[in-house]
Amino acid sequence: MTAQEPLTLDGQPLEVDDVVAVARDGLPTDIGGNARLALARSRAIVDDVLADGDAHYGINTGFGSLARTRIDTDRLADLQANLVRSHAAGVGEPLPSDVVRGMLLLLAASLCRGRSGIRDEVPLLITRLLNERIEPIVPSVGSVGASGDLAPLAHCALTFIGEGEVLHAGEAKSASQALTDAGLGAVSLQAKEGLALINGTHLMASEAALLCADAKRLLDAACLASCMSIDGMKATAASLDPRAIELRGHPGPVRVAGLMRALLAGSSVLESHAENDSRVQDPYSLRCAPQVLGAAADCLDHARRATERELSAVTDNPLVFAEEPRIVSAGNFHGMPIAIPLDSLAIAITHIAGIAERRVYLMLAARDPEAGLQPYLAKQPGLQSGLMIAQYTAAACCNELIGLATPASVANIPTSAGTEDYNSFGPRGAAKARRGMELARNVVAIELICAAEALDAQHDLGLHSGAGVELAHERVRERVPRLEHDRPPAPDIASVAKAIAEGRFAIDELLGRGII
Repeated sequence: MTAQEPLTLDGQPLEVDDVVAVARDGLPTDIGGNARLALARSRAIVDDVLADGDAHYGINTGFGSLARTRIDTDRLADLQANLVRSHAAGVGEPLPSDVVRGMLLLLAASLCRGRSGIRDEVPLLITRLLNERIEPIVPSVGSVGASGDLAPLAHCALTFIGEGEVLHAGEAKSASQALTDAGLGAVSLQAKEGLALINGTHLMASEAALLCADAKRLLDAACLASCMSIDGMKATAASLDPRAIELRGHPGPVRVAGLMRALLAGSSVLESHAENDSRVQDPYSLRCAPQVLGAAADCLDHARRATERELSAVTDNPLVFAEEPRIVSAGNFHGMPIAIPLDSLAIAITHIAGIAERRVYLMLAARDPEAGLQPYLAKQPGLQSGLMIAQYTAAACCNELIGLATPASVANIPTSAGTEDYNSFGPRGAAKARRGMELARNVVAIELICAAEALDAQHDLGLHSGAGVELAHERVRERVPRLEHDRPPAPDIASVAKAIAEGRFAIDELLGRGII
């Protein structure tokens, strides 16, 4: 196996795919020459201002509401170490490994842009931790998403100074032991460095990048599931008429409708009832799928753009510049520019799942004789319950999603004795969206399982769907056999949800293979 070309951090913007490659796929990282020069220049400025006799926030002062307290020069190293230790106050279950790795990557990338006044040995250590699979154990609750993701990043920074607990290649151990085992040394923080390590939006940005990647896969699977349901229930594709969709003017619905037309192209199911169908219009969950999924697609596009801006940002405070004033206190650490997109992600995810559940309900109710489906898709309804309770599960997921879609960013609780008087709570929005993603995958998986069963009923009549839909059906059947007798649906749902997360229903693959 050939070695992977590392992602070199050299001050450049990162993309969502970069975060996924490092956080999930283990792509190696290193630091480039331009970054080292930028780091050296900004560090020299910090060293210079330490001698000017003025107060500089976080460099020779306390933090937050203690900013007016001057710190003696001989205590500046203690100040930085104390900052890291005192701020590691998180609680709750540990963050997932990929989120922590994304945080580390984005922290190192931001530092390498040379506006934080930190020595190069600190981001260099971070890249080595990533490459050695040393991952700080970071409690999931503690950041209010405004003064940076203070508590989570402090738990990361403990590792850099040889304290706290980590996972090393999946094994829990002390940070000091992991560093020793990997042949690495802890750093002794100097002026400004502790603050630079914890004052950023790197938890929110990591969560957002991974969610954007996951949301694309979810939406792809949802589009396929909706098309499979259309043919499984012998619904019409008339509502996909481009003339109608384009009159609305929104890009997402236009794109989704075009995709659905391509997925259903060549369907003999559609042809079989085109001439003699007594139904004038289908229910909304079928007829309005392009409008609902397209609106979600537009929302996801906006969230991705906001996220990639965040991936190119420096969210430290204070910031270091070559010209006067050289040290600038500002508010780039405030999470609202990413908190609102994170909240919107949770809303979009909820609608993707909600309309999928409605189609599941329609299929299992089997009230339309022209669809030719048995109640609950059971072979012998009454004796068998078929997929009846799968819809209950989808409904339960959607009920929880409704609560998760309530924005976190609209409620405020001040911190730091009122100095930090308007916070974003973006990390809570991220946590809700991440849970929502898990639930929505299960709902779409349930639709794919039900729709595959319904499409099998059309196959029994010698009919077939479009090539893209048939490939999706095949992907379901690789994991879930046809329902001949009652069996527990839970393992089937879990298997298909995992396939969605892995991108097994990715539209890009269909396009790349010329299937659509």
